[in-house]
Amino acid sequence: MTEFTPLLTQTPAEHPFAQFVRILGKGKRGARNLTREEAREAMGMLLDEQVEDTQLGAFLMLLRHKEESPEELAGFTEALRQRLNAPPIALDLDWPTYAGKKRHLPWYLLAAKCLAQNGVRILLHGGGAHTAGRLYTEQLLEPLGIPLCRTWQAVGSALDQGNLAFMPLGDWAPQLQRMIDLRNTLGLRSPIHSLARLLNPLGARCGLQSIFHPGYQAVHRDASGLLGDNVIVIKGDGGEIEINPDADSHLYGSTGGISWDEEWPMLSAQRHVKPASLDPEHLKALWRGEAEDSYPQLALLATMALALRGLGTPREQAFELAQQYWDARDRSI
Repeated sequence: MTEFTPLLTQTPAEHPFAQFVRILGKGKRGARNLTREEAREAMGMLLDEQVEDTQLGAFLMLLRHKEESPEELAGFTEALRQRLNAPPIALDLDWPTYAGKKRHLPWYLLAAKCLAQNGVRILLHGGGAHTAGRLYTEQLLEPLGIPLCRTWQAVGSALDQGNLAFMPLGDWAPQLQRMIDLRNTLGLRSPIHSLARLLNPLGARCGLQSIFHPGYQAVHRDASGLLGDNVIVIKGDGGEIEINPDADSHLYGSTGGISWDEEWPMLSAQRHVKPASLDPEHLKALWRGEAEDSYPQLALLATMALALRGLGTPREQAFELAQQYWDARDRSI
């Protein structure tokens, strides 16, 4: 009779990234936030492409469900910055543009263009047209004469020549762009959409951020404070950095690690009627002075004032300076 010998099987080793999925997903009582160090390590593995696709999807959606903490956002940002190979480029404003506009045209682009004409060095960056029915910065670069840059060297040259540049996220953080592109696969925007607003890859003097969902503005301000960044966070129109003149605006600021808040009252006595359609030619007409339109002029002047406020100019002076810049702009386009 042959003696039975059981097969000895080795327990599969757990994937190193599994611990981070477990921390976030261990049920109502067992789950917790990642520490800043854990967030830095987890994002480092994502950026180094050391995770399985199933882990990536689970991680992003668990974060989305839980909502990110300031420490998590700071750790994620640190991981990205550690992997950037950007040369030292002097920059005044980091201007993320990831939401797209659907109710109004992107008047913030004229604000940025006018500021650049007056010596303010601005980097715009975005993640592509990922949601149907919205108008994105990338679609308007050529008509508005904003340089599209695919390398940091090109960014530096564009800033030296005209103080304004746009660089797609996919050219300096392709792994993050891939995560944003999962939006139509997962059915929801992932936390990367909001993380991209924090990254400030060139260490600008001030980062401007627009966070649409209530409660997130203070979280982003606190995360930037942990990173030592100067920042102003608003609930901008449509999720972009653009003041809505028909509503009060709350500025969530952090300067030198000190948080501050400022209330800006609405600029219009009554709400404007939403345009029936978005015609990009109207942007050019307003810039050239061929059209008069109350809403966009209020919106872009207030947005310019916001940017100047971020660079240290008090509110009233910022509005006066914005008006001077606008009146004296080079109208060729």
